[in-house]
This record gives sequence, C-alpha cells and structure tokens, in this order.
Amino acid sequence: MAEQKESSVLFSLKELMSLEESRIKAEEADKEAQARAEAEAKAAAERSAREAEERRLRTEEEARRAEEQRRKEEATRLEAIRHGELEKARAEAEHRSRMEALAAQQAHEQQLAALKSDQGKKRLKLTVGIISAVLVLGGAGIGYKISSNAKEQAEKDRIAAAEKAEAEKQYAALKSQVEEAQKHQEELERQRDSAKDEATRARLEAELSKAKQDTANARAAVGAGAPRGGGGAAKPRGGSSKPCNCPPGDPLCSCL
Repeated sequence: MAEQKESSVLFSLKELMSLEESRIKAEEADKEAQARAEAEAKAAAERSAREAEERRLRTEEEARRAEEQRRKEEATRLEAIRHGELEKARAEAEHRSRMEALAAQQAHEQQLAALKSDQGKKRLKLTVGIISAVLVLGGAGIGYKISSNAKEQAEKDRIAAAEKAEAEKQYAALKSQVEEAQKHQEELERQRDSAKDEATRARLEAELSKAKQDTANARAAVGAGAPRGGGGAAKPRGGSSKPCNCPPGDPLCSCL
C-alpha cells in the first residue's frame, strides 16, 4: 500500500515537472516569437523609412532637374530674342546706310547734271552777248567782255562754294556712318566678352569680324570723301601726267 502511494507521488511530481518544463518552453517560444515579431516590425519600419527617404530624394532631384531645364529653356528663349533684336537693328542700320548712300549719289548726279546744263546755257549766253557787243558797240564791247568775264568768274565761285558745301554734307554723312559702325562693333565686342557659351561667342566673333570690316570700309570712305580745299586747274591723277576732268569740289572724284 505504501509503495503504491509513493509511486503515485513520484508520478505526480514527474507530471508537474513535465508541465513546468512545457510552460517554460512555451514562454521561451512566446518570447522568441515576440522578439522575431519586434525585429521584423523594426526592420519593416526601417525599410519603410528608407524607401520614403529615397522617394523624397528622387522627388527633390526630379524637381531640381525640371527647374534647371526650365531655366535653360528660358535662357535660350531670351538669347533668341536678343539675337533677333540685334539682327533686326543691324539690318535696319545697313538698309538706312544703303538708302543714304543711294540718295547722296542721286543728289550728286542730279547736281552735276544741273551744273553742266547751267554752264552750257551760260556759256552760250556769254558768247552771244560778246558777239553782239562787239558788233554793236565796237570798242565798248571790250569793257563789256571784261565785265561778263568777272560775272562768269563770280558764278563759278558760287558753284564751287555750293559743291564744297555739298561735299562737306556728304562727308558728314559718311562720318555718321563710321560712328554707327563703330558703336555696332563695340556692342558686339561687349556681348562677345560676356557670352556664356562657346557657340554664342563664336557667332558673335563672326559678326564682330564683319562689323570690323564694315567699320574699316566706312573709315576708308570717309578718307576718300574728305573735302579738299582750293579750286582752279585740274590736278593730275596720282603720279600720272593725265589731267583730271572732274568738276572742282567733286567728293566722288577719283583724282582726289
């Protein structure tokens, strides 16, 4: 009877120990599961935060690139507008210069034609007057001829003065063209020096080269068209003995 009771107690103790071990294992398993769950939750939170940060950085980079592209497009548009204005101003200046030169040439040709016509009429009138004076007045015609020659000389002086004034006017117009060409050249030099890229600088350099040539041509025209003093007999052309047949004061004469 005692042995059965002792065996029952031992069985109960073993069962209790087994239950305690199971409880401890269950608690450890729960702790491990909870630790794994917490680790997984932490990793998921870190991954979510990292992905959110990456999205934020990508968004900022895309916005920065879009703003940079917008600034480039705006700069290109402004440069195109500025280039168009410069081309328009250059074309207008060239057209104005051509029109002024054409008007000056036409006025010069008209003036020369009028002078030739007036001189022919005056010579005819003078010849008729002298012949009439010689036939009618005889000796008194000598005095009349002298008076007529004096009037003719005075008229020639007046014509020479008018031609000189016209030459000075044309010379002033040429000087104005030089000043405009010089201003255009300086403006191109300023734009070239402040250009931001090589393409713009190369284009401005090409325009500047042409502007320098235009300035040199305008200065040469001023030198060739500078008014000369004095009148009287025609001067030889350069070092040649061939006489110059240009009217006195003609600014376009090649003998000058």
